[in-house]
Amino acid sequence: MVKKKSLVVPLLCSLMLAAAGCSKDQSASGSASKNDKTPVTFSYFNAGAAGKDLNSNETTIGKELEKQTGVNFKVKHLVGDVNTKIGTMIASGKYPDLLVPDTAIDKVVQAGAFIDLTDLINKYAPNIKKLYGPYLNQMKDKNGKINFIPFGANQGYAPYPDIQQSAFWIQRDVLKEAGYPKIRTIDEYFNLIDQYQKKHPQVDGASTIGFTALTYDWRFSTLSGTPARLAGSPNDGGVIVDMKTHKTSVYGNKDITKNYLQKLNELNSKGLFDKEAFVSNYDEYLSKIASGRVLGFYDYQWQISQALNNLKKAGNDDKQYMPLPITFDANTKDQYVDPPTFVNNRGVGITVSAKDPVRIIKYLDTLVKEENQKLVEWGIKGQTYEVDSKGRYYRTPEEIAKTSDQAFNDKFGFTTFDWYWPVGDGLYKDGNAWSPAKQPEVAQASYTAGDKKILSAYNEKVFSDMFAKPDVRPWYPTWSATIDQGSPAQIFDQRSTDLEKKYYPKLVLSSPSQFDSIWNEYVKQYNALDVKAYESTIDKVVQDRIKLNK
Repeated sequence: MVKKKSLVVPLLCSLMLAAAGCSKDQSASGSASKNDKTPVTFSYFNAGAAGKDLNSNETTIGKELEKQTGVNFKVKHLVGDVNTKIGTMIASGKYPDLLVPDTAIDKVVQAGAFIDLTDLINKYAPNIKKLYGPYLNQMKDKNGKINFIPFGANQGYAPYPDIQQSAFWIQRDVLKEAGYPKIRTIDEYFNLIDQYQKKHPQVDGASTIGFTALTYDWRFSTLSGTPARLAGSPNDGGVIVDMKTHKTSVYGNKDITKNYLQKLNELNSKGLFDKEAFVSNYDEYLSKIASGRVLGFYDYQWQISQALNNLKKAGNDDKQYMPLPITFDANTKDQYVDPPTFVNNRGVGITVSAKDPVRIIKYLDTLVKEENQKLVEWGIKGQTYEVDSKGRYYRTPEEIAKTSDQAFNDKFGFTTFDWYWPVGDGLYKDGNAWSPAKQPEVAQASYTAGDKKILSAYNEKVFSDMFAKPDVRPWYPTWSATIDQGSPAQIFDQRSTDLEKKYYPKLVLSSPSQFDSIWNEYVKQYNALDVKAYESTIDKVVQDRIKLNK
């Protein structure tokens, strides 16, 4: 990198720009020209998703963006452990131009590896400023810096027609055999599974599993978070936020957690609970669901999509699953569907190693133009979507099949530009959903005969019709809050999770007569932790976000 200016620097920069870029000072001044389309390739590393390494201009979307900006990205993805990879970058002090650190983002910020984007956005990114306008204050750290751009800036609320978040899932054949009953409570749900398993103790020569749970690694939060859903709270992490007082309360030591674990304990005593649930890894868990042996489970759709897709491909509709908004009692309003939200603890940032931050921010600004967002999300009219006489976007069955093909999505660029870039969400000005996944017409056109049959049985048009609309929660989700490493709140978070991982298997798998004594032992140790430090920290997060959203 050039350290000082001289008469030859501009000439060298112009000769070398296409291959390697030049110094930050020189490139910043040289790139200030509004229409600079000099060909240049930058590096982009995505630690959030596996994928094929490629040049962005090898895709249809990337080629079009290169035509508009002159910029190409050499895209690489994570192989191995994210903390190890990011730790190596930090130790070397060498980073890609553009970085998505995923769960290691706090380490990157603490290492000072991201540049402050505030001035770049103000000077060169009017489209980013427009798209992220309501959230710019939330994007700032405690020092007033914008270290990275989060994914997904809401432009009006558009729920998914199909459940993308969590639900209690039940095998469709269980509902079919029972005459498609309307069930709302956890007792009704488990009773239905109990009755079915007694009649069908085996499937294809293997034992039927009444109910299983995901407990592997960080995904243990799927199990530990279930009591809050049953109590009518959305996924606010380890707390429930009171809708009137806005005060937070942990629930790992509350009766709702005790009641749910006790119900699993009862299931286990009846032989309905998966005895391997606490020792199965993630792949084994997915394999069990895809086998058709499991009658029910609680999970997030995005976490089980692979298993659901495999079942769909197998073609046996009875073995597929129906999402249900189960609560402790019928009077509780479910909150499984996410309210409008802005998650600001993940994102993409320009690093201190970036050769030309101005060209990069201009590229990102071009990316978020509405016409390019439609390209990234919907594709090309007449090829991947159509527009009806009322201006509504839809996809033909052929286009749905095309955009469901991984090879096509890779080539077109839907895979590369899927999420890990600045992107909008919600509704466009014309009323169409930002993403095809949120457009009811696309969902309905993709339904199989089996999908239509079960929806008709419940007199619904799309699967999310079964669920209540979300309440407005300007603080949501609290789990996205940044908690300082080593702080009392962070120590509580870690130690309480360790306690849950230690005691939940005992509570579920013990004999019913031992349950209360184990619970009391667990709660005693839980309450000895600094609960107040955690709750007061999240209280402040809630209050701050309410203020920012006024």
